[in-house]
Amino acid sequence: MRPNSKYITIGDNLDNTIKMLDDLVFRPRLKALEWSKLTKQTPNMKVGYPGQHLASLITGVEGSRTGARGDDLVDGTEVKSCSRVDQLDICRYCKEKVLRSETHCPKCGSDKITRKNDSKWLFGIKSESELDLLVNKVDRVFLTIAEYPFYDKHRFDCISFKAYEIWNNCERHDKFREIMINYYNKIFLSHIEINPNKTPAPKNFWPYSFQFYLCNPVKVFEATIKDTNKEPKISVDFLYPPGADRSELSPELMPISLLTIDELRFLISNNNNLERLEPLVREGFSISDFVNTIKDRPTDKKRIGDIIPYLDESSRSCLSLRDTDKISEARTPYNRR
Repeated sequence: MRPNSKYITIGDNLDNTIKMLDDLVFRPRLKALEWSKLTKQTPNMKVGYPGQHLASLITGVEGSRTGARGDDLVDGTEVKSCSRVDQLDICRYCKEKVLRSETHCPKCGSDKITRKNDSKWLFGIKSESELDLLVNKVDRVFLTIAEYPFYDKHRFDCISFKAYEIWNNCERHDKFREIMINYYNKIFLSHIEINPNKTPAPKNFWPYSFQFYLCNPVKVFEATIKDTNKEPKISVDFLYPPGADRSELSPELMPISLLTIDELRFLISNNNNLERLEPLVREGFSISDFVNTIKDRPTDKKRIGDIIPYLDESSRSCLSLRDTDKISEARTPYNRR
């Protein structure tokens, strides 16, 4: 999990990252927000190419000059980006599209708006060779996400950028390989057998999902941008040195609320699991409290989260991936009205 130093050729990573985000993302977004007031078009910032610039600055590795048609970085790193900023929202009453900047539905006037927060990373795998490239030949998968850190409070004036890494050559991240292999064998090939004329949808890799945490991604970058709709102020909260060994980083903590009742019961099914869980018990509780709360009927999931809010890499290592592979098509019928 240590990047090859011969490819690390970009310096001044901290200052350049701040300048790039300002120049390529937030200043243009301000203009888009202004024009959106007149045109009613979405100001959504597409982060595909800015995400690749960001990846180069965080890792110190140049792009391969392929325009997203070859290696994203010269060391072979695969870069994927997604943005949950300025998504189109939906009126709960009449189902009309609503801009993030709008407080009422433009059609019916309702203020009951469903604010969307569901963008994800997409992995398209259309052949054995593409599968082999992604899960065997690519050492590092680099994931960036732009999102609202205060989404739950309906605050849309603050944005965060985060970057995570998954290393295919490391056992710590082997469930990522398993997910992609399952997608190709269970979805892509099965769908082609049923209908060879339609392309299956790419694999959705959801940020902060159960599967995301089981892949043990390590965070290498985080920035917070305040007052984003008027005068963006960018601060980098965390930037891991480009050449440093990623195995020294701890993967993201998994909220225990993501687990099903059956998964919780499995956690307490043997002493080895309990030994890994005990250090995570919050002060004022015991591991017995945790076990008994899971065994209670009905199970009080809020109390479970009060006792152990998060699972670390060790405590969740016993969990298996869920079988969520379902066949779906890439294109759905388009209704203009």
